Amino acid sequence: MNLKPYLPETAALTKYLFFTGKGGVGKTSVSCATALSLADSGHRVFLISTDPASNLQDVFETDLDNKGKTIPGVPGLTVANLNPEEAAKEYRESVVGPYRDKMPASVIQNMEEQLSGSCTVEIAAFNEFSHFITDDTLRTRYDYIIFDTAPTGHTLRMLELPSAWNSFIDQNTTGASCMGQLSGLGDKKAMYAKAVATLSDPGATTLMLVARPEKTPLLEARRASRELAGFGIQNQKLIINGLLDHALAGDAVSEAFYRKQHAALNAMPEDLKTYPAAMVPLRSYTISGIANIRRMLTPEPPVTTSSPTTPDAFPGLSPLIFDLDKRNKKVIFTMGKGGVGKTTIATAIALGLAKMGKHVHLTTTDPAGHISARSLNNPNIDVSNIDEARELEKYRDEVIGKARANGLSQADIDYIEEDLRSPCTQEIAVFRAFANIVEKAEDRVVVIDTAPTGHTLLLLNSTESYNKEMERSHADIPDAVRHLLPRLKNPAETEVVIVTLPEATPYYEAHRLEEDLNRAGIANTWWVIGASLQATDTRDPFLQVRAAGEIPWITRIARESGGHYAVIPWQA
Repeated sequence: MNLKPYLPETAALTKYLFFTGKGGVGKTSVSCATALSLADSGHRVFLISTDPASNLQDVFETDLDNKGKTIPGVPGLTVANLNPEEAAKEYRESVVGPYRDKMPASVIQNMEEQLSGSCTVEIAAFNEFSHFITDDTLRTRYDYIIFDTAPTGHTLRMLELPSAWNSFIDQNTTGASCMGQLSGLGDKKAMYAKAVATLSDPGATTLMLVARPEKTPLLEARRASRELAGFGIQNQKLIINGLLDHALAGDAVSEAFYRKQHAALNAMPEDLKTYPAAMVPLRSYTISGIANIRRMLTPEPPVTTSSPTTPDAFPGLSPLIFDLDKRNKKVIFTMGKGGVGKTTIATAIALGLAKMGKHVHLTTTDPAGHISARSLNNPNIDVSNIDEARELEKYRDEVIGKARANGLSQADIDYIEEDLRSPCTQEIAVFRAFANIVEKAEDRVVVIDTAPTGHTLLLLNSTESYNKEMERSHADIPDAVRHLLPRLKNPAETEVVIVTLPEATPYYEAHRLEEDLNRAGIANTWWVIGASLQATDTRDPFLQVRAAGEIPWITRIARESGGHYAVIPWQA
């Protein structure tokens, strides 16, 4: 696939630009480079980040706030760093505050937990940038308004639910539905409608899909593209970030790296190929500081200095597997963001334990479903696959069926059907499927390549919240669900292995996951760092410099995990 370099000045950009993509693909770097390029060309630019893991302050080496600050040395550029976690905290208090002296402490606690999840952060972020996208003063003051992180289809789908805007929500903030998280929207419907209208105006807004030349980020770009197109956001462009434009002859790692990237591009989803596309080359240096951001979109001279990698200096998976066997763990989760290698690590753990004589049940939510007992060729391993779409359909059918059997009115059934379209319903449905799988731990080791989020576990850990969810949905509480939470909170049985990459964004996302688990009373011991160039024997000077940038993150994880970590080399 022949891609031209990304040059903002020739990209026919609209006033509003929203950069979206998986964590770690380079949204912040590309959006910052775009803002700098446009400002250097004489345009007035406002750059706003709503990313919880934003490093804009490091990029511009300036303390930022949520109002906007001009950047020294860059005339015409103003930058704001919105903190959606802080916005979510304020949003929670606006909802819960009026009830503090009127309701029991247990109910207040449930309300706060209901409003602690990622849905609330999304709503708070949307609330923040809705002000920027609907402000007429900003629209006339700036030539370009750039957002680092776009609203998700998940957010827009929640806002589309009619019951988000009626009084029923104000009385149901203790349920496990997403709906309670919308209870503080109040009179903002007109502002949100204007924001969505601007988003869907192709003459005003462009959605910049950022992806790396890898399978999972490209699939995520397609998913985001389709979801947002469904809400009328049709003006989309694709940016492939981090493309290696050479392979050092004779170096197996760089040649495999090059081939893998181009194979992913050739297998890109067909609908992505219809969008205007450009590429940003892989850079050897850290994208931080104005000077490096400025040169990100300009040609880079060849790297000739060498920084040798140390492939044998890091622990592999063997100590982790021996520890799991020694402590007789029965339920093992690999958790982390998509694309970090959860399925690969779960499979390696299952194979390792099976070779030690354990009977293992391996399950995955990988939609590709490419793992089978036959492919693993080990009689001690059984394999199953959780189909999230099928589980959601089963759960919906069960809930509606029971509602009809209980003689509910059509108006009540209509409300339940609408609520079941709430995105959090899928978390509940998949949670039940996990519970059934974990029941198998009675007579074998269960290895699962992902898990319910810490937010879900906290919600369902509350008897009042879970009973409210069951009452609301008219579903039964299966025995497997009753048994699951005590089992997950038992450190003698359960181990959560956090999987990440040796880079800033994946690390910070994994760290937030760990905090969620700790809040839910589920501790983890082991971390696995995947796809490490530092753990290879590459002789390519360019990749060696890239590898050197991994060392601070590997060192940090080694220290914070108390030495309970493994490093997996980058593999083709």
